[in-house]
Amino acid sequence: MTNSDERLSGCACCPMNRRKFLAQGGMAALSAVGLLTSPGWLASAEPKGKLRIHVIYALHAEVQPIPDWPNKGYDFRPAMETISNALRAGCTKCEFVTSMAAGADQTKKILKKDKARKIDGYVVVQMNCWNEVVQTIAASGKPVLYADFQFAGSGGFLVYMAAFLRKNTPNIGFMASSKLDDLVEAVNCFEVIKKGGGVSGFAEATRRIRVAGTPKSGSLAGVIDNVPCLSSGECLRRLKESRILAVSGKDAKPSEEIMGIPVDYIPFSEVNDAWAKADKDEAKRVADMWQKNARLVEGVPRETLESSAAMYLAQKAVMKNRNANAITINCLGGFYDGHIHAYPCLGFHQLLNEGLIGACECDVRSTATMVAFTTLTQGRPGYISDPVIGTAKRQIIYSHCVAHNRPFGPEGPATPFEILTHSEDRQGASVRSILPAGYMTTSLECDKAKKEILLHRAMTVDNDPDDRACRTKLCAEPVGDIERLFTQWDKWGWHRVTYYGDLKEPAYGLADALGWKVVEEA
Repeated sequence: MTNSDERLSGCACCPMNRRKFLAQGGMAALSAVGLLTSPGWLASAEPKGKLRIHVIYALHAEVQPIPDWPNKGYDFRPAMETISNALRAGCTKCEFVTSMAAGADQTKKILKKDKARKIDGYVVVQMNCWNEVVQTIAASGKPVLYADFQFAGSGGFLVYMAAFLRKNTPNIGFMASSKLDDLVEAVNCFEVIKKGGGVSGFAEATRRIRVAGTPKSGSLAGVIDNVPCLSSGECLRRLKESRILAVSGKDAKPSEEIMGIPVDYIPFSEVNDAWAKADKDEAKRVADMWQKNARLVEGVPRETLESSAAMYLAQKAVMKNRNANAITINCLGGFYDGHIHAYPCLGFHQLLNEGLIGACECDVRSTATMVAFTTLTQGRPGYISDPVIGTAKRQIIYSHCVAHNRPFGPEGPATPFEILTHSEDRQGASVRSILPAGYMTTSLECDKAKKEILLHRAMTVDNDPDDRACRTKLCAEPVGDIERLFTQWDKWGWHRVTYYGDLKEPAYGLADALGWKVVEEA
């Protein structure tokens, strides 16, 4: 391997089947110098004539060595080959240099070499979530098409693109479609530069392609679902009787309050000790219940299921001892660093089904949002997710490795669920919940510092079974302008909390009672 990973696309063979390459996987590591190896499908000549476009794939490695979206062991090589072949076949007025970069340092080296080769523009494909590549490329001033490889790079794509939109970065166009044809059409927009349209003309051309490729809004008249909400005043009174336990680190931290909800920060050891002391017979009974009720249990040994049940019992015990109705745990950090020895996902799932709150990643803001709106709706559970936006189907896909399966509350009907490994690392036990279509949902975040409630609504249409990224993937059509839905992720982060029901009016009422305002992101 050399220190240079830039190559001219050479082969003109046909693109491989997309469904086939998404299913492939393996293992690899970064090279000693941090650059990625160059596969055989990248030839070594300099481009001659035509528009010179440099395609940069932003990712850790060709085969993913660490837990991250889409999953550990995922082989990106077939995906990159398919994208590169599609661009060569569909963009006949362009020649392509292709590279891979894991971060800013490698990207700066690429730009330095590009000064001598007169590159006309860049395509940056976000293959992993948080590799900061596009920022350096955008600063070059050259026209840049930024694309999401869905269920892989979507978090970074949404957050980074929202920042570009907020700053009105003139040389950035973007594509968030699962259709390769849409990407090809957007890349052909580099012709605008050649015709004197400038970088802003290029960005506008890609916007037109994106909008044209987004289906028109369908019927948003779903199943009638009247939500029995409390008054705002009664909700706020009950919030003061709630309590959130935030579990992370080795030591407790000072308490705080959000919307009147007390938040206590406690160490991992308190939960881990309760897990070690959990009644083994009771854990077996809980595991039996999950195994019986799940539509499928796959890749999860019985021992792991019982350990997850013990973690559920531990969460309940700690909550009871501290008079709390909500718990959120730094699950991945705690598990990877050996502070806890079972994922809490199934425990969160069970707590949500019981009308309590179990929330991922020690996300206190989302947990407070869940406490507020579960209280307001008299028991409906919220679902924290990492959303993905797909313009090809006009959808937002709410994706996470845990969810309830009683979307209308503890007394409501149960929906199917499956028990699988946690997707990013293929370890432990997590949940794929198959949630009902045809219902209006409301996705929210409550922010104490901003004194704002972020909100959008969407009609559920499907559940995506894609094996990449998190297990539960609830698909919905946003109400309003899907283009506006790209704009808030840099200010609010990736998480959203989704509820079944149209909660727009109750959210405005709660905001008024708090002296806050509502931000409608779509």
